[in-house]
Amino acid sequence: TTMLVLGGLTAMAVMSQNLIPVHIAFIPLVVPPLLIVMSRLQLDRRAVTCAITFGLVTTYMFLPLGFGRVFLHDILYANIEEAGLDVSNIPATQAMGIPALGMLAGLLIAVFVTYRKPRVYRIDTGTTGSGDEVSGPVEIDYRKIRVALVAVVACFAVQTFLTWTESEADPLLVGALTGLLLFMATRVVTIAEADDVFTGGMRMMALIGLIMITAQGFANVLKETKQIEPLVKSATSLFAGSKPAAAFVMLLVGLIVTMGIGSSFSTLPIISAIYVPLCVSLGFSPVATVSLIGTAGALGDAGSPASDSTLGPTAGLNADGQHDHMRDSVIPTFLHFNIPLLIAGWIAALVL
Repeated sequence: TTMLVLGGLTAMAVMSQNLIPVHIAFIPLVVPPLLIVMSRLQLDRRAVTCAITFGLVTTYMFLPLGFGRVFLHDILYANIEEAGLDVSNIPATQAMGIPALGMLAGLLIAVFVTYRKPRVYRIDTGTTGSGDEVSGPVEIDYRKIRVALVAVVACFAVQTFLTWTESEADPLLVGALTGLLLFMATRVVTIAEADDVFTGGMRMMALIGLIMITAQGFANVLKETKQIEPLVKSATSLFAGSKPAAAFVMLLVGLIVTMGIGSSFSTLPIISAIYVPLCVSLGFSPVATVSLIGTAGALGDAGSPASDSTLGPTAGLNADGQHDHMRDSVIPTFLHFNIPLLIAGWIAALVL
């Protein structure tokens, strides 16, 4: 049963990046009602955090659909080509395959080794986990489920079509709007309820948004003061052209920058202009360059206190006050994802 819970939440996190592009918004809706089940199963919530974070991060850094298209094509590839290196013929899955396997290794270690033992939690039988009183069984509206499945398929089909045809329209935006219009056209969400649905979602994400906006301010300070370039150049100059050492240093700098910013999407524009000339001068192949820069950007997203990949799981798992953000989300994801990703990215940069 614990494996079913972990597998289901991992699958939801994966689908939240492309099939149903809601990112972390599903967590406060799905996870709190499951807390009583997790508590009865004595499922270590640190394993749940790792499972959700794996789905959130690995999906966008490996699959070029939905948010993955934004990360890989609109940001990673665009910034590398802007820096002067043509990588248009390199498949994203080839370049990011080894780093993705590093993330998978971290997840397996977390679930089957580190956090496999039962952990005792207080069981709040009088609430759903989110603080709402239990009022009895809820009748399932199968019509809404059918409409939701149709909306999911339509959303994914529109995204895939626009991606393959290389349309100028934003696949993520058009796909999401398609799903929303289907809900409203079938009156699953009425026009009168639409405002409440939107404002409820905004209220739910407000704290996370505030933290991430603060982190973006730090990113702009780094960019405008141009302090990353001297750091990278001074560090790589110590290794006299050694590819293994230089690759490790570039990945480490990416980890440090993203840990502070909390966003891989914001790290790439800062480091790409510096890393591309360095990779070319050191003799890295174009596919290795994509892998190195993509991994350097993704490093630190898991494990950053200001990342939505850790803030999201905490928002759901701490609904009953038994999940600490730093000890139960940040540290576990840092140890189980950043270290394997650092090793896998370093290997990919040397063998590709």
